[in-house]
Amino acid sequence: MLPKHIRDLCERVRTTAYAIHCYHRHGHRERIYENALAHRLRKLGCQVEQQKVVKVFDEDGTLIGEEQIDLFVDGVLIVETKAARSLVEDHVSQLLGYLKSCRIEHGLLINFGSYRFQCRKYIWSEGFQAPNSETVVL
Repeated sequence: MLPKHIRDLCERVRTTAYAIHCYHRHGHRERIYENALAHRLRKLGCQVEQQKVVKVFDEDGTLIGEEQIDLFVDGVLIVETKAARSLVEDHVSQLLGYLKSCRIEHGLLINFGSYRFQCRKYIWSEGFQAPNSETVVL
């Protein structure tokens, strides 16, 4: 079972994203939905970082590069936004890669591009260890 604060945060992001989908519908570029979601979450009091550059580490803790994640919410949740006809395995792989490499446990994959709203929650927990502030800088 998810901790209550994570469950509540995911529900807040999901309901906010659904409201954006209902208002703006599909057809815009991904960045429009990302901006709308960041704006509305900030209005709700969430800390949101857009296009957050995160460090990616190898299994032994060696820094191997950087990635940009769409949204990083309240320091615990990666949100990857899409504007595609449908979510595909490449989208899932991208989010799971971010979670694993960045050592973040929780992520949402949200697609605004389909007629039907799509939102999926993912947890990276295999061998998950909480990030050490000395080795992982977000």
